[in-house]
Amino acid sequence: MSTTTQTLAVTPWKQGVKDAIPLLGGYIPVAISFGLISIQSGFSVLETILISAFIYAGASQFLFVAMAASGAPLWLVVIMTLLINARHVVYGPNLSPYLNQDKKWLPLMHGLTDQIFALAHARLPQLPDQARIGWYTGAAVLAWLSWVLGTALGAIAGGELTQRWPLINDVLPFALPALFFVLILPRCNNRLWSLTIAMSAVTAVILKVLGYPNVAIPLAAMSGAVLFYALKNQRILGGQ
Repeated sequence: MSTTTQTLAVTPWKQGVKDAIPLLGGYIPVAISFGLISIQSGFSVLETILISAFIYAGASQFLFVAMAASGAPLWLVVIMTLLINARHVVYGPNLSPYLNQDKKWLPLMHGLTDQIFALAHARLPQLPDQARIGWYTGAAVLAWLSWVLGTALGAIAGGELTQRWPLINDVLPFALPALFFVLILPRCNNRLWSLTIAMSAVTAVILKVLGYPNVAIPLAAMSGAVLFYALKNQRILGGQ
């Protein structure tokens, strides 16, 4: 990953918006799917939109509406949601070197998703210190708005869309995995990152096959992080 500081041709927040536009190809279809599923689970249009606006947690939202619709106790819903989002424990420390102790970052952390993290982790080191918060604001706000608007579209018109074009039902589930693949692939440019990503992927698949899908993502992320720092430290100690 290049750490060369870049001079921006536009204001930082506009550059953040520009860099985040490719994310919409994954966010909007999945958000439409969530809006439709939430309505089918018994939530109103307003409740569905508020879930996306305030919870804004992707997989956790799908789990939330499914468990709520099945009558699961609130404490169990909260625990499962926190478990799925445990991967965020490794996100903050990786971005903290670029935050400069600025308290303005605190409310903006609501916009820290998997995709925004991947994008920010690649772009923030390349930006001047004074441009980072503006860039992050533009990228995070665009992603959040696309998720909320996509949810609203799914909640209001999702049923009609899928009836008119049944193929949408088959395409929607692949939108988010495809987006993750596009974000991850450029990282496979050296042995360290390739081994880390491979370790995370294999761990996730094994846990899924063994019947532990809810912990697959956080444990896979943790195993990848452990391998990354173990190999990195070994290279440092080896004189590289």
